[in-house]
Amino acid sequence: MGEKLISVAGTPYDTMEEVIGTRGDKRASLMGHGVLYDEIPLTENLEIDFDLLEKKIDKSCNMVTIQRSRGYSTRKSLDISTIEKIIKIVKSKNPECICFVDNCYGEFVEEKEPLEVGADLIAGSLIKNPGGGIVETGGYIAGCEDLVEQAAQRLTAPGIGCEGGAMLNQHRLIFQGLFMAPSVVSDAVKGAILASKIFENMGYVSTPKYNEKRTDIIQTIEFNAPEPLEQFCRTVQSLSPINAYVTPIPEKIPGYDSEVIMAGGTFIEGATLELSADGPMRPPFAVYMQGGLTYSHVKIVLEEIVKKLSK
Repeated sequence: MGEKLISVAGTPYDTMEEVIGTRGDKRASLMGHGVLYDEIPLTENLEIDFDLLEKKIDKSCNMVTIQRSRGYSTRKSLDISTIEKIIKIVKSKNPECICFVDNCYGEFVEEKEPLEVGADLIAGSLIKNPGGGIVETGGYIAGCEDLVEQAAQRLTAPGIGCEGGAMLNQHRLIFQGLFMAPSVVSDAVKGAILASKIFENMGYVSTPKYNEKRTDIIQTIEFNAPEPLEQFCRTVQSLSPINAYVTPIPEKIPGYDSEVIMAGGTFIEGATLELSADGPMRPPFAVYMQGGLTYSHVKIVLEEIVKKLSK
């Protein structure tokens, strides 16, 4: 209560808005519990506003949150060198400010992780990159020991912290998934690069470009109309290993401000290291494709999508 959180890369991902308290019922949110919040808008070119960052960070700021992946925006995902620059500016203005990185979708894509460039705390999902496609649930928090312990006290119970929790017999899968993750992430990145090149050749705005440096597994294609977005997701679903008979439709989903369409015929429900695609039903009607346990599966799906969109 009374401490300040600042988002340094514009508005965070949709589902974080209700957690923070900028949308929805504020009572259970951070703001509802007395946490102060501010955010630093992106520049007109959708880049980090480093000048404004220097002005905003002072002794009153207790934590900055840095969202590595783009979320449902069209800004670039933040590579490690950009994250390092943000952290250096923050620490120069307030050495006590905690630098927290939402590391989802970024693990094992670059040679370094945010903790290696000065982040105090990072978190991510085990049904994304670090789970290697086999972990069934859960997430991780890593970084400074005292901060990890504080997070554990909040997530379990005071006095228990890291000593207990609902592990759901996942230990072997967590270790095995972590071991496999770099290889599986590599295939997902290869699939994203292929998708980028294909859709750029078809005339769509596809980011990142196939020859750009990557920091996560997300590939964004802008369709500027709802129909191709829906067609893309339905094709992904129809060629998924699970629930291929299901037809995705746009719908309101808890935590999101817009209707969203999601394709996720995955072995593990919601696992976005497996090939999946989703997007909000709002301009520019972009699809966010992620994952792929094998490069061959991604190629098969992309071939069918090209056929459907070319008709």
